[in-house]
Amino acid sequence: MAFMTICGGDGASPRCNTFIVRHIQWANHFIPLLSMRENAVSSSQDDTPDDALLETNFAVFRDCLADILIQLLDPTTTTSKPKRATKARKNPIKPVERPVEDGRRNDAEDLADFVEYIAEELWPCLPLELRTLNYAAVRNDETLSARFAPPLPLSTLEEVAALVPPSVYDSLAAYSLFPNATLDDHASSPANDTLLLPLLTAYTTPLTTPPPSVVLPSMPAQRSSDCELCGRDWIPLTYHHLIPRSMHAKAVKRGWHQEWELANVAWLCRACHSFVHRVASNEELAREWYTVERLEEREDVIRFVGWVAGVRWKKR
Repeated sequence: MAFMTICGGDGASPRCNTFIVRHIQWANHFIPLLSMRENAVSSSQDDTPDDALLETNFAVFRDCLADILIQLLDPTTTTSKPKRATKARKNPIKPVERPVEDGRRNDAEDLADFVEYIAEELWPCLPLELRTLNYAAVRNDETLSARFAPPLPLSTLEEVAALVPPSVYDSLAAYSLFPNATLDDHASSPANDTLLLPLLTAYTTPLTTPPPSVVLPSMPAQRSSDCELCGRDWIPLTYHHLIPRSMHAKAVKRGWHQEWELANVAWLCRACHSFVHRVASNEELAREWYTVERLEEREDVIRFVGWVAGVRWKKR
């Protein structure tokens, strides 16, 4: 009866035909997605995931998402790197600032709320195996490693892309973060997705690589409880090689550092870690910016740290 009313009687008007076509397209697109979500929910009900692991992994996932959005919205970004400091120079050269569009000067609190919203939308849609991923799991399960260890296979990207709610891409497009990230684009070509691929790669990489205690057994005793640059202590930390590993041989050969110094690390949040690598090359880091104290003297680091320290998550 409702269908007949919409179509205006027994006849099939052009308006009615358009209505039917649009709803068939909608059904063809979303019914498979709903089916996959039901399967994901069903499988999750059969398992009893570790709540602590889920909380830990959610924090990593949210942090990876925040890093991507912070890079896009960071109001402190400069167009050029500061010139390399020398030991004789007391005052580092200040980098040239670029003008930032008013629309992109999101304050830290608003950014934190936006990151939290997108993370909460995405997280429940991920397969349970992905939400409970850890190093031990991929070590003991070759199938799991093949699905989720970087580089991620196209089949994994397609699997996850099909579960992403349209609201996520609508929100990102509304903020002009990914103007081309429409539902059709991301569903038809997940390998080119400008959010999903870097996000899942960043999330799975630390979960599927050996923990610091395996790589550097002495590291746990030296581990900081907060980021050594911004001071935030409620987010996951990553270890930054103060002398990048790719420069170890060159640093010793040229006398920049002694061999025992090569293992020096700093514990940084993902946002600060990424920022350090954006503003200095590996060689610059090895030659000039190889301590936390030296990094803290950079004007661009001072500005970024002052801003990112205000990005705080609300308690779940």
